[in-house]
Amino acid sequence: MPIKSTMIIDKDFRLAEVDPRIYGSFIEHLGRAVYGGIYDPGHPTADQNGFRNDAIEAIRALNVPIIRYPGGNFVSGYNWEDGVGPKHERKQSLELAWWTTETNQVGTNEFADWAKLVGSEVMMAVNLGTRGIDAARNLVEYCNHPSGSYYSDLRISHGYKEPHAFKTWCLGNEMDGPWQIGAKTAVEYGRLANETAKAMRWVDPTLELVACGSSGSGMDTFAEWEATVLDLSYDNVDYLSLHTYYNNNNDDTPNFLARSMDLDHFISSVAATCDYVQAKKKSKKKINLSLDEWNVWKSQGSSRAEQHWQIAPPEFEDVYTLEDALVVGCCLISLLKHADRVKMACLAQLINVIAPIMTENGGPLWLQTTYYPYLHASLYGRGTVLHPLISSPKYDSKDFTDVPYLEAISVYNEELNEVTVFAVNRHLSEGLELDVDLRSFSSVNIIEHIVLEHEDIKAVNTKSNPHNVMPSQGKAVVEGGHVKALLAKASWNVIRLRVNG
Repeated sequence: MPIKSTMIIDKDFRLAEVDPRIYGSFIEHLGRAVYGGIYDPGHPTADQNGFRNDAIEAIRALNVPIIRYPGGNFVSGYNWEDGVGPKHERKQSLELAWWTTETNQVGTNEFADWAKLVGSEVMMAVNLGTRGIDAARNLVEYCNHPSGSYYSDLRISHGYKEPHAFKTWCLGNEMDGPWQIGAKTAVEYGRLANETAKAMRWVDPTLELVACGSSGSGMDTFAEWEATVLDLSYDNVDYLSLHTYYNNNNDDTPNFLARSMDLDHFISSVAATCDYVQAKKKSKKKINLSLDEWNVWKSQGSSRAEQHWQIAPPEFEDVYTLEDALVVGCCLISLLKHADRVKMACLAQLINVIAPIMTENGGPLWLQTTYYPYLHASLYGRGTVLHPLISSPKYDSKDFTDVPYLEAISVYNEELNEVTVFAVNRHLSEGLELDVDLRSFSSVNIIEHIVLEHEDIKAVNTKSNPHNVMPSQGKAVVEGGHVKALLAKASWNVIRLRVNG
């Protein structure tokens, strides 16, 4: 027998406007994300610059607003100058983050070209591991200054008369991680981030800058790292980064489906730390958050020891199940629930490496289960988040208590006269009756009810069976100002409503 839940949506219960950049992603020079993923000159669909058009189409469909580049751990050993200029003059280099050989055939300019093809802005990262202030300010000059200086004229000589005008920049990556090239203490990093931010802004005052938070909430450095770094750089940065990944390696599905509650707590904790530093400094400036790495990541260990100095070997090519897609959906709902503070987020990564999109070198492309909640949220989760009042039965798991079977949020797009309800039923064996009370809206009708479900929660999409887990149409209805729907067991749901009048 289905269990029951209710949800009240009121147009006056406004939480925040959605910054579209929460639907961003990430491409690092890691595994086959670049070489074989977006760039494959011998592929039948490749354009004149070697970019795969099948990948461009799949990514363009996601409407990804911003993509972080070039790393990630990679950036902490990267000399950006190696990736610009005539391709035949570029040197191959040893890439120490992942123990591979970097060909440098794709660099700053090529990625800028590709980002335009998929309709995305670029979130650039600078190397604060092996390098620092000088290389960072020179890269800003190369990318953003119009002309009349050494590095801007160098860009022009490379065939790019107009500046790239990258707005958003990350000040390094995971600098507290012992795995990071040039890892630093909070004081070392905070001072370097502050001085680098100053120099970068003196080149281009319009920049938005993201300081590194600790590499995860499980780090010994958390949250003292955040407090120290912000104490040293508060006036010169705009965002603080968060990174988190989840897995079900213990094969405890109820606990895994509750992991977005950890994300809720993580976001709230970092926001509280930011507010503590703001209060300490008696500042009117509010630091917002950039969750610029997040995903389900199952293959935590790298196989790099067996693949020393190969060019773009397969790395972290996780195959995602329906339950992985449900967790991604729950995390997307969490981002919307915290849209007042989380202004950017990057699903890490976009293609081949723990990714919603997979390719074969020279061969086909297919979409993983996680592609679909990401697609739906990006397309339909724009507007104003309406804070819902939810009543749902709950359960306890190994790490969490009072986990609601219904995880849901609503977004109101006044421009399009649409309300969208995103909902996950976490129950593994029962459908969930959902009653949505739309008391403040005079009249609505169903545009569509999208459902992602499968009898087997471990079902996957593969090259040989790419359509095994696909969205279908549900049967939500409107009755007397209420939307009623039966959410299938273990399902992702998108209920789109047209507001009349």
